[in-house]
Amino acid sequence: MAAGLDFGTTNSSIAVADRTGNVKLARFLCSDGNTESFRSLLYLYRVREKGRITIQSWSGPAGIDQYLNADEKGRLIQSLKSFLSSRNLQSTEVFGRRFKLEELIARILRDIYKGAGSLFNPAMGKVVVGRPVRFVGAESDADDAFALTRLEAALRSAGFGDVSFEYEPVGAAYHYESTLDHDELILIGDFGGGTSDFSLLQVGPSIRKSGFKREVIGNEGIGIAGDSFDAKIIRHLVSPALGAGTKLRSGGKLLPVPNWVYFKLERWHHLSFLKSSETLDMLKNVAGQALEPEMIRALLYLVNHDLGFHLHRAVQRAKLELSHADKTNFRFSDGDVEINAELTRAEFEAWIDEELRAIAERVDKLLAKAGVHMNDVDAVFLTGGSSFVPAVRQIFVSRFGAAKIRSGDEFTSVARGLALKALEQA
Repeated sequence: MAAGLDFGTTNSSIAVADRTGNVKLARFLCSDGNTESFRSLLYLYRVREKGRITIQSWSGPAGIDQYLNADEKGRLIQSLKSFLSSRNLQSTEVFGRRFKLEELIARILRDIYKGAGSLFNPAMGKVVVGRPVRFVGAESDADDAFALTRLEAALRSAGFGDVSFEYEPVGAAYHYESTLDHDELILIGDFGGGTSDFSLLQVGPSIRKSGFKREVIGNEGIGIAGDSFDAKIIRHLVSPALGAGTKLRSGGKLLPVPNWVYFKLERWHHLSFLKSSETLDMLKNVAGQALEPEMIRALLYLVNHDLGFHLHRAVQRAKLELSHADKTNFRFSDGDVEINAELTRAEFEAWIDEELRAIAERVDKLLAKAGVHMNDVDAVFLTGGSSFVPAVRQIFVSRFGAAKIRSGDEFTSVARGLALKALEQA
């Protein structure tokens, strides 16, 4: 048996392929029963035992449940994968103790490892792990190599044995190929939380039966995806309701409210770092000087009560609804925070126009570098959460035609394909 691991910025999954090519996905316990999608987050909390304080953790669905049910909130950390290419972030302090980034990621991977244990022992078999074409924040091949080294260290620490890496869109291509009864030249678009990745491959049953390695004609990637879209909703809709752009009075002068807090608010993996005594004290002082103090108090409440996950769910809900409707009502209510506003698809698409153009340019660059004309592509397989966004799909419809667009298993296709890749290698 062999396994494929898709460790994503937002969600992860792991699949197993047996000798017949049958693929099964690991399922993880959650409050609603079980799920194939493991949230890539970590919840750290303090436990006092016999006069000693230890720091323990839960991740995935169990981490969400522990966070939501805790009377005294711990530290919820999301999108750790986005930091892998950063040499500036080697470690972070939680409850007075320093944790290396690799150690935090290993805690998540260890729980995924345990969840897969009923199907497969990752230490004893081949595991192919997905990686983006370009890691978030990576500006060079050296940055990508640095990120990959850190990810491999975390995998080893978590107990994974025979590990190799493959581009995530190539994993999706293996999954798509398993559904074909003829050969095709395909373009894969994989939209995660942190990156959007694209690959051109020749796939099909004749290649599969021959045992030849799939020919990857070209790869491209960009650090823009679901998190970037979410950030624009925060910037244009949520932050103004929390005081962004308002003024405070200091020394007889009108000054803008510090905007760096709102930039942190836009990124889920930065939000938890705002909950420090220095930031909370600063926000209290700002609230005392603000011309609209109720907005700053709402921001203070959001940060102090660590409501990033709840806010994230509200943004995700609105984005999903706009995939099926022309408008939706964005609502977030908790304590001092009350946001209720109409959001239209046209507004949302205007906010993410720059990101859409960057994605489109990367697709065009892939075709140009590979010397492939749009008409020569037989099919386009789109996977990942943001592939549901109509404006994202339109990028491909306008170039290849609606008839060539394929999709399916948007949250697990990469893991399924990576398992087939691992079986081939094994």
